[in-house]
This record gives sequence, C-alpha cells and structure tokens, in this order.
Amino acid sequence: MQRIQNIVLATLSDNSDDYGIIEDGVVIIDGESIYWSGPAVEAPATPAATVIDGQGMCLTPALIDCHTHLVWAGSRADEFAQRLHGKSYAEIAEQGGGIASTVQATRAADFDELLRLASKRASALMQQGVGTIEVKSGYGLDLPNERKQLQVARALGEQLPINIKTTLLAAHALPPEYKNNADGYIELIINEILPTLAAEGLVDAVDAFCESIGFSLEQTERVFKAAKAYELPIKLHAEQITNQNGAALAARYHALSADHLEQLDENGVKAMAENGTVAVLLPGAFYFLRDDTVPPIKLLRQHGVPIALATDANPGSSPIHNLPLMLQMGATLFRLTPEECLRGVTVNAAKALGIEKEYGQIKAGMKAHLALWDIHNPAELTYQFGVNPLKTLWLNGVAHDREDTL
Repeated sequence: MQRIQNIVLATLSDNSDDYGIIEDGVVIIDGESIYWSGPAVEAPATPAATVIDGQGMCLTPALIDCHTHLVWAGSRADEFAQRLHGKSYAEIAEQGGGIASTVQATRAADFDELLRLASKRASALMQQGVGTIEVKSGYGLDLPNERKQLQVARALGEQLPINIKTTLLAAHALPPEYKNNADGYIELIINEILPTLAAEGLVDAVDAFCESIGFSLEQTERVFKAAKAYELPIKLHAEQITNQNGAALAARYHALSADHLEQLDENGVKAMAENGTVAVLLPGAFYFLRDDTVPPIKLLRQHGVPIALATDANPGSSPIHNLPLMLQMGATLFRLTPEECLRGVTVNAAKALGIEKEYGQIKAGMKAHLALWDIHNPAELTYQFGVNPLKTLWLNGVAHDREDTL
C-alpha cells in the first residue's frame, strides 16, 4: 500500500466541470487501484503504507492520448519541405508521396522495426505523463499489414507499462491495389479484414475517415454496421475538411467519439449531445495544416458535448508526440479554458475510449494511473509549454520517476 500526501489533488471528477481541487489531499493506493482519495483531515490511518511526500506538488490522473496513429514507418519530412517551397499536396501525391508513401514504408517494415519506432513514440508520451494511448491502424490497408500494425500496438502494451487501446482504421484511405474502387475495398474491410482481426482479439474499436477525400457517408455506414455486428464500439474522423454529416451518423450509431470537427454544424452537435458522443479536437493537426476554421466550441459547450484533446500523432498532418502541448494549443488556438483542456486529456479522453469507469479520474476503485507534477496550480499544465514538470508517473500502482525510469 502507498500513501501519497502533502499534495494539491486535482481529482477531475465527473461530477463537476472544473479540476476538482482538494488543497491538502491524500491518495492511498492498494495494488493496482486507488483505495481512497480525499482531504488529509479525513484520510484513514495506514500504518503499514509506504508514505510519499508530495511536497505540495499537484497530483492529477495520468493523461490519456485518445487519438494517435502511432505505428508507422518512413518519414514525410521531405514533403513538409516541398510544401513550404510551394508544392501542393496533390502534386506531392502524384509523385508517390502523401499517405501512399507511409503505406508503402509501413508495409515494407517488419514487426520488430515497427515496434522499435512505436516504442520510441510511446515512451516520449510517457515521459510527459501519459498513461493510456489509443493506437490506430490505417497504414497497412490490407489484412496482413493491418494485422501487423495492431499486433505492434498490442505488443507496446506488453513491452511498456502503459495502457494501450487499439482501433481498426482500415477505412483510412484506398490502397493502391483498389485505386478507383472504394466500394470494393469497403467489401474487403467488412468481409475479411474486420471479421478476421476482431476474431483474433486485436480490435478494441473501429474507425473510418468520412470525408470528400476519404470515404462517403454510405460507405462509412457499411463499416459501422459491420462493427456493430461484432459488438465493437465505433469512432469517426469527421468534418475535418468538409461537412459530410459524418458526426451525426456516428452519433446515431452511439459512437464513442467523433474527431477533428472543424466543419461541424449545429445538427451534428445536437446529435452528438443526444447520444453521448465525445468531441475529440486535434489542435496539432489544425496547427500543422495551417487551418483557419476553428471547431464550433460555443455550440459544443451550449449543448453539453464533452470535449477531449489528443495529439493525432501521425507522419502526415500532426508529427507531434507531446500531449501537454495540445493543452496549450487547445487554449490558444481554440480558446478552451485551462479546465476544459485538462479535462480533455483525462476524464473526457477516457469517455472517448469507453474506459471512464477505470481511468481519467482520481477516486476510489479507479486504476492507480496518476501523475505528480512539480507545480502547485493545475492551470500551469496549460499555461506553460516547452518545459516538462512531470515528477512521477504511477501506472497500475507502480511509481516511475521521470528522471530515473521513464
């Protein structure tokens, strides 16, 4: 048993819309779970516990990155430079660049190489207080390579002391062998890729890219129906470039989340609110792509849609492995409050993954996924950037000091 005391405790309770601050707090850990949390004056005696003096620092839930594409090979740095020299994305794609280059590199890489690359990225996130990462496929686009990506994601959770949730994103783009045959590729997904990988236990959720340059609303719904047949929760890349009414469709299927949402309208917001679908905003992609349309924050607030934030870590539109930076970007680019930002990478991010009964808050019975920060006000996590105040990260009750073990 461990007793963390002399801390500013930010519980991020689901019963409020703020930090849930307890100024002089105590958290008691028993095994992998939180046994008790609350004010020091009410804390039970624990004579056999190991006592950790928090020295007045701030304890929060470990952060949750609820939208990443962490498993890939290759680099798109040259394309980044080409765009800055004036080439369009279409021109780059015609020359074999864009997502096609990542698919080619990921298919060519073996399991060990992909695991090595993904482990570096996941470790970087852990260094910044992240305890749970969602990992999507979508750079394989056929059965063996989608399987390979998801197997690497599962292996990450075995190699590192971190919680990994996998998402099948086979409906991410058209593979070269299905050029101009989107319906044929959707058939492959629903008849072969999804059933096989679901049966192998590799899929925690199913996602799709519903967009003018992705898959149509009808094609997306076919994927959703197949996912529901296997009782798998769904997510959706929606309304990033154009409004395809994807978020409303996802909400009708009780999606865990709809993500991006720069072009979301009020009908989509209402549908999400009615069905409990979380809005996952991705300020890193917004920044990197130099977008100028902000998601409808006022409407999301007005209708009570939970807002989460994530890195969208990927080689093409968000080569970012820094979740705390997304808090700062969420505030400065989207005008979210510091409270909304921190809730967006804890309690609401947990909802976006369907794990809110175990992660994202500090209260008895939850997993002991905790982060101790060398700050006294949790607003510092949103206010400052370019520094890392993480002191200690607890994952399933095991303490990892950043300077020693992370």
